[in-house]
Amino acid sequence: MKKSKKIVSLLLATVMVGSLLSGCGKKDNNNKNTTDTTKTEETATTETESTETTDTEKTEETTEKVDSIYFLNFKPEIAEIYEKIAKDYEAETGIKVKVNTAASGTYETTLKSEIAKKDAPTIFQINGPVGYQNWKDYCADMKDSELYSHLTDKSLAVTEGEGVFGVPYAVEGYGIIYNNAIMTKYFALTDRATTVASMDEINNFATLKAVVEDMQARKKDLGIDGVFASTSMAAGEQWRWQTHLANMPLYYEFKDNTEFDNTVLAGLAANEIEFKYAENFKNVYDLYTNNSCVEKGLLGAKSVNDSMADFALGKCAMVQNGNWAWSQISSVDGNTVNEADIKFMPIYTGVTGEETQGLCVGTENYFAINSQVSEAKQKASMDFLNWLFTSDAGKAYVTNDLGFIAPFDSFADNEKPSDPLSKEVLAWMEKGTTSVTWTFAAFPSEDFKNAFGDALLEYVQGSMDWDQVVTVVKDSWKSERAK
Repeated sequence: MKKSKKIVSLLLATVMVGSLLSGCGKKDNNNKNTTDTTKTEETATTETESTETTDTEKTEETTEKVDSIYFLNFKPEIAEIYEKIAKDYEAETGIKVKVNTAASGTYETTLKSEIAKKDAPTIFQINGPVGYQNWKDYCADMKDSELYSHLTDKSLAVTEGEGVFGVPYAVEGYGIIYNNAIMTKYFALTDRATTVASMDEINNFATLKAVVEDMQARKKDLGIDGVFASTSMAAGEQWRWQTHLANMPLYYEFKDNTEFDNTVLAGLAANEIEFKYAENFKNVYDLYTNNSCVEKGLLGAKSVNDSMADFALGKCAMVQNGNWAWSQISSVDGNTVNEADIKFMPIYTGVTGEETQGLCVGTENYFAINSQVSEAKQKASMDFLNWLFTSDAGKAYVTNDLGFIAPFDSFADNEKPSDPLSKEVLAWMEKGTTSVTWTFAAFPSEDFKNAFGDALLEYVQGSMDWDQVVTVVKDSWKSERAK
């Protein structure tokens, strides 16, 4: 500012002198004035350019060179694949990707520990809108990122105001997986008690129940131990029931609330629930446990792996799970299920109009970028994600190894998953049925889900009646919302 004032004063003084000399008819002095002014302007310009050059040099000197980023992975079953991806990315770009995988059921705890460290994760995962509320102080705005620009359905992203703070990277689906070879064998029985002749005719709970109970009665003829795989109720293994199956009644309850645009928002706003579709939940849960290849008293010790092995070894005809289960089924030693026979059907519970219901489709997998690390590391982290979902090498990993149904327009038809369950999810999405939204993103806490699961275990063991289960679920929701 002082330098500017001196220049202005000098210019004014020069103009005044020039005017006086011009009045005396001294042209040479007037020319001298022009020369002096030009020199002054040149000096100012030179000084400005010099200052700008110095500032540019300083900016270049302070630019951070990033040689590594840190990804905290959510899914243990694909940890080895991410390690391979990281090595390929480093070989191609020189940027090291540290991959750390949380143990099953410990992601939130691990993230809390890691995010506080000096070398904090630069990429982490949030569980939809609820997860964002827990980690919003660490979520960078991704609305201008290339990855978000490729998202085919922008409504899937986690947003607040104009910002985008979580981008989904895999659309998944779940329902009842069935072995079509066993079902075909059932339909060929001449003495079966139902008139159902194909899977196309099973589009509601009443029909499903009739078929399942008849199959259970004829399990020896079908060469199975029971229709359904074991309902895994061991501690830490209950998520298929207290989260995925619980999604069904609460999806329909929140769908009835027309004040909100979607069931997740309605659920997030609900301080209490009626559990009005509790009997529908009971319908299918009883169907699973009453027609199983495992006795009820043994379910408290069963894991998801046990359940998937039941199905893979041909001990049962059906199991509830998602498209991610293909890797578990295919890796079981002694697997007897032909890939072409692995199919999906919706979870029917007896709700009016369910004939047009599809699979439960959605995602709980959202990438977030740590806003607390440097901008250079944020950019480097986004570059890695963009490479993974847009480059040929990255997309090959996503499709062939990770098995994701990626919701990005960067994938051509021949780059989409080829495993049987992912193809089934895509087929159901194209049928024109109504997919069931993953409403469990609105569940108030992990404690709520665990209370639900514990009550179900007591129910199946006979130490709690159904009315008590309903009370536990309603009270737990209310108390968790009140915290």
